[in-house]
Amino acid sequence: MLSARIAALSLCLPTALSLWAQPPNDDCADAVTLCAQQPMAGTNDAAINAMPVYCPPGGAGVWYTFTTNSVGGPVNVEVDGINCPDIAGMDNELSVVVFAGDGSCTPGSFQPVSTCTFDSVAFTATTTQGLLPATQYWVLVAGMVNGNASIAAQCGFSISVEGPGVDVVGVDFSAGPDVIIPAGGSTQLHATGGTTYDWSPTSGLSGNTVPDPVAQPTESIFYTLTTTINGCTFIDTVNVEVVSLVHPVNTFTPNGDGINDTWDIPELRDFPQAEVSVYDRWGQRVYHSIGYRTPFDGAGLPTATYYWYIQVNDIRGRTDPYTGYVTIVR
Repeated sequence: MLSARIAALSLCLPTALSLWAQPPNDDCADAVTLCAQQPMAGTNDAAINAMPVYCPPGGAGVWYTFTTNSVGGPVNVEVDGINCPDIAGMDNELSVVVFAGDGSCTPGSFQPVSTCTFDSVAFTATTTQGLLPATQYWVLVAGMVNGNASIAAQCGFSISVEGPGVDVVGVDFSAGPDVIIPAGGSTQLHATGGTTYDWSPTSGLSGNTVPDPVAQPTESIFYTLTTTINGCTFIDTVNVEVVSLVHPVNTFTPNGDGINDTWDIPELRDFPQAEVSVYDRWGQRVYHSIGYRTPFDGAGLPTATYYWYIQVNDIRGRTDPYTGYVTIVR
């Protein structure tokens, strides 16, 4: 197939690749939208538009565009996976320039906001200044013609944008903070940003197309929220952790009969860093544990009422303590 392609070139088109279909984005007016941190496959094979020229001699340009987030700042355009055909006289390097513009796509409307960056394998073009917030910019990917080459590189590649000025999740869009609820409880989720909302799975939700549904899952769950911003799809998740309330029994009988011999608190299995303290009537601590792996058995203590203090220490940090009493009966 490659030999046939070279023959066609030598017979018909010695200096161009217009025998093949032009890419749909070889004109600024048809620029393809880049979404933050979402690599996209591209090609400049058979492209014929390369204006404006801010790089060394080249051609076969294709256009991309992106919109900055509400904060703005530096942006990186990453090009990798460059794959060029082995054709006599063709270069194997691609270049990238980032432009500011007014949307008219006329040559005089563009101002470069990055240096010309190029390579034959992979490279990153970084803007030379912080970009304005909520502003559209353009990216021109073109083929180089260096050294003894006579045909501009026309290659496949992968392109993506990332950086403080364009990243959206956590800046302009969030599914909200992770939450903890008791078993049987509920919480209202609070998504911010986005223009459409699609929550999944839908189990336990009062609605899946609103930003603030009420969630009442029966077990811990990660909800995924998908939205669209400036033609780009973004995803974020929120964890709703369901835990059992702490309800210790108020009596146990450590008499060695194998029944109620220890002060079992099964709910604390959800809290491996729980802190448990037990005091006698005079305020002397008779038991203390961080992590309740070995239940309190009242060893050496007489029949009496004791007072307990439990700090569950969940993922949010130290919580309000639980307090109460327990009676040892022998």
